[in-house]
Amino acid sequence: MRCMSDERHVLLEARGLVKTFGRVRALRGADFSVREGEVVALVGDNGAGKSTLVKVLAGVHAADAGTVRFNGEPVAIDSPIVARTLGIETVYQDLALAPELDSTANLFLGRETRRTGLLGRLGFIDQPRMRQQTEEICRSLGVRLQDRRVPVAQLSGGQRQGVAVSRAVAWASKVIFMDEPTAALGVVQTGKVLDLIRRVRERGIAVVLISHNMPEVFEVADRIEVLRLGKRVGAFTTSETTLQEVVVAMTAGGAEGAE
Repeated sequence: MRCMSDERHVLLEARGLVKTFGRVRALRGADFSVREGEVVALVGDNGAGKSTLVKVLAGVHAADAGTVRFNGEPVAIDSPIVARTLGIETVYQDLALAPELDSTANLFLGRETRRTGLLGRLGFIDQPRMRQQTEEICRSLGVRLQDRRVPVAQLSGGQRQGVAVSRAVAWASKVIFMDEPTAALGVVQTGKVLDLIRRVRERGIAVVLISHNMPEVFEVADRIEVLRLGKRVGAFTTSETTLQEVVVAMTAGGAEGAE
C-alpha cells in the first residue's frame, strides 16, 4: 500500500474511535485524518462505519472511546454546535434543506443576519444583506440558480445540492463532510457537483467525501481512506494507487497505513 507524504499539517485526526449501538459495533478502533485544503474520500462497503465515523466527527454521535485532535489539540466534539464552532460543517445525503424556503432562507436558516441598530435588537432580519451574501457565495462557487426566490423544492437535484454545499461553505472555515453528494444525480449534475468540490478545496477548506462511486473518487480526491468492519484498513495517495488496490483493501482488508 502507498501512503501519502504531505507538508500540509493534519487538521482533523481521529485515533482508535469506538462506537457501539446495542450489540452492533459500528466503529472498532477507527482512525482517520484530513489535512487542510485537501479532498479525502472515505470509502468502504455498506456497514463499514463510514457514516458513523462522520457523525462522530460532526458531533452527532459521541464516541465510546478514542481521541480526536483538531489543529494538533485534543478536542471533544460532543455536539454539532461544537463542530460548527471549530469550522466543521456537514452536507448529509438528504441535504437537510427546508423545501418550502428559498435558497437565501436555507443558507441562513437558524443563523439569520439581523439589521443594525434598534431594529436589529428588536429582531428584524436584514434580508437585503442576506440575499447579497447568498449571491456572492453562489457566484464564487459557480452555483447557478435561475431564480433564488423560488422554494428549493422547485429546483433540480443538482441545484439543491449546490444550495446545500453553498450553505456549508458559508459557515465552514476548516472542514466540510459530504455524504454521497452525487448519489441521485445525472451525469451533467454530477460533473457540476465534482467541480463544486474542487472550488471548495481551492478556498483552502478540507473536504471529506463519502462515496461508493470509485471513478468519481479517483477524479476528485487527493487521498483515499478505506474503512472495513469499523476500522481503517488503507490510506492511499490517489495519484499513486489503482482501483484494484483500493478494492482489495475494501474487500479483504489490508495493512493499515501510517500517516
